[in-house]
Amino acid sequence: MTSVFPTVHEVLALDPVRHGGPRLVAGQDGLDRLVRWVHAAEVPDIAALLNGGELVLTTGIGLPSDDAGLRAFIGELADVGVSGLLVELGRRYPTSVPRVMVAAAERRGLPLVELRRVTPFVRITEAVHALIVDAQLTELRATEEIHQRFTDLSVEGAEPAEVVHQAARLAGCPVVLENLSRQVLAYDTAGERAEMLLGSWEQQSRRIQPAGRTAYDPDAGWLVTTVGARGQDWGRLLLRWPGADLAPGAATPPAPPTRLTILVERAASTLALGRLIRRDAEGLERQIHRNLLTALLDHARPVDEVALRARALGVTLERRHLVGVVVRHRADEAGTPMAQARLRDLADAVGQALREAELTGLASALDDQAVGALLALRDPAAEDPSLAAFAAALHRVRRDAAPPGPGGTAPDAVIVAAGSGVDSLREARRSLVEARQVADAARRGRHDLAVFRLPHVGLAGLLHLLRDEPRLQTFVERELGPLLAHDAEHPKERLLGTLRAYLDHGRNKSAAATAAHLSRPAFYERLARIARILDADLDAVDDCLSLHVALLALDAVRDV
Repeated sequence: MTSVFPTVHEVLALDPVRHGGPRLVAGQDGLDRLVRWVHAAEVPDIAALLNGGELVLTTGIGLPSDDAGLRAFIGELADVGVSGLLVELGRRYPTSVPRVMVAAAERRGLPLVELRRVTPFVRITEAVHALIVDAQLTELRATEEIHQRFTDLSVEGAEPAEVVHQAARLAGCPVVLENLSRQVLAYDTAGERAEMLLGSWEQQSRRIQPAGRTAYDPDAGWLVTTVGARGQDWGRLLLRWPGADLAPGAATPPAPPTRLTILVERAASTLALGRLIRRDAEGLERQIHRNLLTALLDHARPVDEVALRARALGVTLERRHLVGVVVRHRADEAGTPMAQARLRDLADAVGQALREAELTGLASALDDQAVGALLALRDPAAEDPSLAAFAAALHRVRRDAAPPGPGGTAPDAVIVAAGSGVDSLREARRSLVEARQVADAARRGRHDLAVFRLPHVGLAGLLHLLRDEPRLQTFVERELGPLLAHDAEHPKERLLGTLRAYLDHGRNKSAAATAAHLSRPAFYERLARIARILDADLDAVDDCLSLHVALLALDAVRDV
């Protein structure tokens, strides 16, 4: 994990330099500077020809003779960013370089080295350049290996855990894949202790804030790149680079080499591409699933043909206990582009949840609002545990995939509803229809369950299921018709709201008046008018029960 350029310290250890008897006289703290090139010069204004990172070799014969000139010479080299200065003794300076040069170099942190024996500069130049070229070739080979390895992983359709493992193996560093909520999706410790790496991960990750899609945070010691494609980011890939450990005491820890930046970006691209490929493949498979589910619901094909095509997909429906499941959002947004995107995401989540729960079945969107699944279980006794496992897996999948909302809010609520289990594919339609009706009715419930079944929908849910029944609509008109007609003629009075407040508060007139923001005399007067309009006794339990049911049925008919 070294840079393609050697440090000044490494250059001083080369044989041609050691042959010259090097002695460091200033700039001890600068020995970790990288040497980009070697330049020999005997003129005092050489700094104007340099770009920084050079190791300058000189005998000093052309350097200024006055102290001010020597200070200026050292200052110009430091300003341009040279890595160090090697001065061969004997020609201009017999035993040592001038003290003014030493003081100036020390003040600027510039490594200043005396070569006490005559050394051909060309040998030093050749040795350093050979070291740089060899390192660059090694880096190039490593980069080619990175590209080839991640290309192979992309072709193989490797899972995220395998991509992360290969990235850690190539880098020799811990690698973590997280979602946008800072939850770990996959990791490889590269031999380190997992608890040391992942302890309090969310808090640790939120402190890692590099600038740009790929950047290094030197304070945290992590190289980070964003994971995503088609303008939709869904995670971050992080590689821990121990720069501070490699250069203890350095004012600025060395940044990761270019090879590691290439590595994390290629790994992130492989992860993003793999996700797209899986979604596209699942999209085609889900189209077939939708055709089969639609065929069951609409009686469009013989059940034997549906069973045959499902078996060709790897889903056995014969001699299985079948359970219809419908998943939908609580809020309706059908017909909008956002709703379509949310439905696709929900269908993806349902498919992934089935896999994570190790369940077999058909799954796809049923319409613009709901995703359906037909579970095929070997044992009827596994019905309840399987539904619970599916609901739990769906919650995990949606939680991990959801981008963080304001304050880290959870993803929007969904309803998981299941129909009665059946033991024949010919009865599967009944289970799916029941599940869809339960899902619709459960939206009116005031409690959340992991899985809604028919007994959970309550009176409001039952009335919602019957909202298209003419006899229910006739009942609403018989009970509330006169009051609805009165409110239509006198919209400012809204006597229906007064009746609703009275019944919702258990016929407690004082509490209902407070809820309706009316004085008790005004509220009592309104109740008297309602009783006259409806010809009902609002103190009678039976009359109030009928009116309360009618109000719930009215809400169901209006679909509110």
